[in-house]
Amino acid sequence: MEQFFSCHGRRLLQASLWKDGVHMRASSGLSVLRKSGACQGPLTRTFPIWWAHSGCLAGSAPRLFKNHLQRSDIPSRWASGATYNSPPSSEFVARSVGVCTMMRLPLQSSPEGLDAAFVGVPLDIGTSNRPGTRFGPRRIREESVLLRAVNPSTGALPFQSISVADIGDVDVNLYNLSDSCRLIREAYQRIAAASCIPLTLGGDHTITYPILQVLAEKHGPVGLLHVDAHTDTADKALGEKLYHGTPFRRCVEEGLLDCKRVVQIGIRGPSMTLNPYKYNRDQGFRVVLAEDCWLKSLVPLMGEVRQQMGDKPIYISFDIDALDPAYAPGTGTPEIAGLTPSQALEIIRGCQGLNVVGCDLVEVAPIYDPSGNTALLAANLLFEMLCVLPKVKTV
Repeated sequence: MEQFFSCHGRRLLQASLWKDGVHMRASSGLSVLRKSGACQGPLTRTFPIWWAHSGCLAGSAPRLFKNHLQRSDIPSRWASGATYNSPPSSEFVARSVGVCTMMRLPLQSSPEGLDAAFVGVPLDIGTSNRPGTRFGPRRIREESVLLRAVNPSTGALPFQSISVADIGDVDVNLYNLSDSCRLIREAYQRIAAASCIPLTLGGDHTITYPILQVLAEKHGPVGLLHVDAHTDTADKALGEKLYHGTPFRRCVEEGLLDCKRVVQIGIRGPSMTLNPYKYNRDQGFRVVLAEDCWLKSLVPLMGEVRQQMGDKPIYISFDIDALDPAYAPGTGTPEIAGLTPSQALEIIRGCQGLNVVGCDLVEVAPIYDPSGNTALLAANLLFEMLCVLPKVKTV
């Protein structure tokens, strides 16, 4: 806790300094956000800041004297000596306080200097049933306030290992799907150029196609762990070859995937043919049906997946409709009899040690789940993805 003094003399304030801003909270509930520039972590010492009120009445809004807090006042390191961002503790900063970013991490305008970044792609014009995934990134961020800095179950310490921030949303074109894919490509080219691993908040599954275009350009054809109720390898619908049912067909056609290292898990649902997975298996994909996952642990399966993927680059694409709608109703194309949240954790945790070069969590449509549980589940799965990135230390 940091000590500050108000113009009333002795008011104790709590502060959490983030990489791109200072957030201060008074015991009265008054708050202010002031950009500080170059802070690398929270304060590790106490110093005074003087406040001036617009009046001396109780509850009047505080403001900082201009330029009183200098950049040199802000230490650049944690007490431990690390220089990484971390979510603020709710012990000192209320979860309802602050700008709504993923895990309340700093909001950064560029991927420069980051090892990994959360990025939103609020797109839903590629959906075939219920729209609404354009609101997915925002709701996932809202629910992510419940996440914390370490993963006791796996021993992962992401915020003591790598530099992570939220870099906002791709500015998509909601009136043109092809143009949106161009905008996504351009945004991810900047991310890839910075050697930053993207953790994407979708958005419908169309967005994975332009992302993989960029990552394959950087890494060559990548392996794919695709968790979904649907294979998303249709050729076209209503005459269109680009929508959320076709991204991996387009990826195969463009040579973006190492097809012998593609695994699809959770596939299920009615079909128009008796052999709906022929195309996938003809390409060399391993298709694991949801019914083959019922009532069992997926730890053995993920052992096989790790052997299949080897040490080459792999991308994780997780459609929230892979989960049973009892757990994740907030999606546009739900299918009954899906995976459980514990199986989802086993899948992602089973990627520990793989050369993960990017991840996405797509198809959250929060309007169909007022409880927020679908978005909460999505936020937790994104945290688990962060925890399996190659540079993240475990204890």
